[in-house]
Amino acid sequence: MKYILSILIILSGITLQAQIPKLVYNPKIAVDTLEASCGSCQFNMPKKECFLAIRKEGKAYEVTGTGLDDHGDAHALDGFCMAIRKAAVQGRIHKGKYVVTYFKLL
Repeated sequence: MKYILSILIILSGITLQAQIPKLVYNPKIAVDTLEASCGSCQFNMPKKECFLAIRKEGKAYEVTGTGLDDHGDAHALDGFCMAIRKAAVQGRIHKGKYVVTYFKLL
């Protein structure tokens, strides 16, 4: 029974690891330095809950491909809900959202 339980724990860990998206820098695509923060707390976007957003050319977009808590505690003093940060970003706007393929806080 312990053997089966151990196998299940290991397999569930591998499955969860496989679901984490990998953000990879692509040297062939331009990197934008953009403002990143919580869309509702800092960019006054209409969604009620906290979520990661970037501001490009004065317009804020919800981010997909990475999340608010993937880059530290959002409610820390320098977290996304408390401050607007700069980030190196690669991606594109698709259906009103910014789909990132690379995201690194500066």
